[in-house]
Amino acid sequence: MKPTIIAGPCVIESADCLEEVAREIVRINNKYGLDIIFKSSFDKANRTSIKSFRGPGLDKGLQMLSDIRSKFGLRLLTDIHESCQAQPAGEVVDVLQIPAFLCRQTDLLVSAAKTGKVVNIKKAQFLSGLDMEYPVQKVRESGNNNVWLTERGNIYGYNNLVVDFRNIPDMKRFTDTVIMDCTHSVQRPGAAGGKTGGNREFVPAMALAAKAFGATGYFFEIHPDPEKALSDGTNMLYLKDFETVVASLL
Repeated sequence: MKPTIIAGPCVIESADCLEEVAREIVRINNKYGLDIIFKSSFDKANRTSIKSFRGPGLDKGLQMLSDIRSKFGLRLLTDIHESCQAQPAGEVVDVLQIPAFLCRQTDLLVSAAKTGKVVNIKKAQFLSGLDMEYPVQKVRESGNNNVWLTERGNIYGYNNLVVDFRNIPDMKRFTDTVIMDCTHSVQRPGAAGGKTGGNREFVPAMALAAKAFGATGYFFEIHPDPEKALSDGTNMLYLKDFETVVASLL
């Protein structure tokens, strides 16, 4: 069975950036017989600094994602941060993602569940894999069995994360689809003077280690020029390197 792969730029920066990434995803899909889900955020509501770029907002961002679907035929994923965003986002995308810091927010989970779309819940940095039983229950008890879980590391001291790969088999007790977030797991939160740092050189190894522990999917943020990206540049993969990492997982 082919893995579930999610990829795209962290935040919507421009139509040109979205289209450049989408074209490469389509090429890789066609070459390897995959169905990579295109990801980008219309709003990054949890940035380190109030001065950080957040994105184009709900209405414009969803229109830009809809344009990507129309032009390239890709499935879509985006984050939501508030309950009121679930319904309009659910009309455009195939997967609604719950950010890690918000994974216990009952109203957000319920509103996402009621759209009928797949709900991908990112495990909080302060929870264990076994703790994710309860967010999954909230979605299922709201009438939606299409729920995925994503591992993205745990808080480890100051400005650092560590990945306990045992979380992957632990979370597979609750859902068949457990995804490794290979780029956010190499973040250095708040470690870059008012923004998040990171170590992208560890991304390929994170993916392979997750595969060894039974992950069924992989999440990568990718960008044509991460050094100039407006969010999470230090942990995003260069677009040109994405195919090599995907091929290693196949």
